[in-house]
Amino acid sequence: MAHTTVERNEDLVRIIRAAGLKVTAPRLAVLEALQQAPHSSAEHLLLSVLPALPGTSAQAVYGVLAAFTEAGLVRRFDPPGTAALFECRVGDNHHHLLCIRCGKVTDVDCVVGAAPCLSPSDSSGFAVLSAEVTFNGICPQCRNAS
Repeated sequence: MAHTTVERNEDLVRIIRAAGLKVTAPRLAVLEALQQAPHSSAEHLLLSVLPALPGTSAQAVYGVLAAFTEAGLVRRFDPPGTAALFECRVGDNHHHLLCIRCGKVTDVDCVVGAAPCLSPSDSSGFAVLSAEVTFNGICPQCRNAS
């Protein structure tokens, strides 16, 4: 059963408050946009929230994303050669598949069981908490279009 707009807003309010953050219109709009379009750049999120919040600036979106990242609501990852991307899937050690033609990003579960999935040959005394892996390739749609 689909959530109504009111129920979705109440869910977003609960998520933001549970992270210890104040609920604001920009935070609600960015979180909703990110849930609808995972793996989004800050620029894409700005374009998504502008119709509802015309006065929103890029700086405001970056501020919301920084607060969300700090609070653990979103995860930032930096695919090579592209802007940072943000997603709501947190709390696990998943990785990403990235199409080198169209830029599509897909989640992929941990490659080898429990976190951190990969162990460095020399940890230099670090306690390794996670490993970030990006698999680069060509998605099925781009392969079929060739």
